[in-house]
Amino acid sequence: MSAATTLPALPPSMPQFRRSAWRRGCEWLLRACGWRLVGELPDRPKLVLIAAPHSSWWDGVWGLLFRSALGADISFMAKREIFIGPLGWALRRVGGIPIERDTANGVVRQMAARFADHERLWLGIAPEGTRKRVTQWKKGFWHIARAAGVPILPIYFDYPSRTIGIGPLFETSTDIADDLARLRAFYAPWRGRHRGTS
Repeated sequence: MSAATTLPALPPSMPQFRRSAWRRGCEWLLRACGWRLVGELPDRPKLVLIAAPHSSWWDGVWGLLFRSALGADISFMAKREIFIGPLGWALRRVGGIPIERDTANGVVRQMAARFADHERLWLGIAPEGTRKRVTQWKKGFWHIARAAGVPILPIYFDYPSRTIGIGPLFETSTDIADDLARLRAFYAPWRGRHRGTS
């Protein structure tokens, strides 16, 4: 993000926060560190956002800075057990959703119900599920999007160019293998801090 670059206005249907000094501070920090945002945010009230390649804890730092600078109210899942006391309050403040992790299908049902109960919800998920290289992505994000009837928005990290990019909306089909292959192909050109997705 060059000194002349400003962050885009958020589309009206997207979940968002009010403008604040904190947001302006995050925007200044991203600009000072040379990061930029490319692509267009879709005007959708509900979707599953996936971010890759996820190869460093720095991904979370840059992602949260962009989230705060934009004022984008993007939620994430975390195990219910950590939502206690001050930590639980802080996690909810930054978009944390407590989930029961008894079974994978249980998480899908919980999130599909949450989508049904909310007028606006953007849910962020790292499909790799870890910072280590994996040969297969976890499929929970696809099942959640499919069960909730919402599209998937791919977001990529490209560390060589210091870019966070917004991809085109992706509608799920009945063929999970083909959908995952096409999503992974979208990520092939981009490189995280330590690796790409392939």
